[in-house]
Amino acid sequence: MIISIHHAQITIPKDREPEARDFYCRVLGLKEISKPETLQGRGGFWLQVGDSQVHVGIEDGVDRKLTKAHVAYEVNDLTHWRKTIIANGIEIFSGEPIPGYDRFEFRDPFGNRVEMIQKTVEQPR
Repeated sequence: MIISIHHAQITIPKDREPEARDFYCRVLGLKEISKPETLQGRGGFWLQVGDSQVHVGIEDGVDRKLTKAHVAYEVNDLTHWRKTIIANGIEIFSGEPIPGYDRFEFRDPFGNRVEMIQKTVEQPR
């Protein structure tokens, strides 16, 4: 039985790790956590997101803009995140509606697709 998601991995080009750390830690406010010693020589870094993790790995020769693969971050203030992403010069895309949620998508500075999603309060009929 699968009980949860432990982590998701995204990748960035080898020479852009400082920029990725700035985007994910400063702009998105995610906390960097230590990687095990056995994996530290591979580059990249790990982030804590609630009870799960996002692993940022190094991978060259990949066009990340060609994939629908993505990480969806559930947030409690979608308006704040929309403003934050726009303020950092990143274009926002509307996603297809999902009942019970508001959301938007964007590509991080490395081409990875990212979704911000927030539960909506159901209105009485």
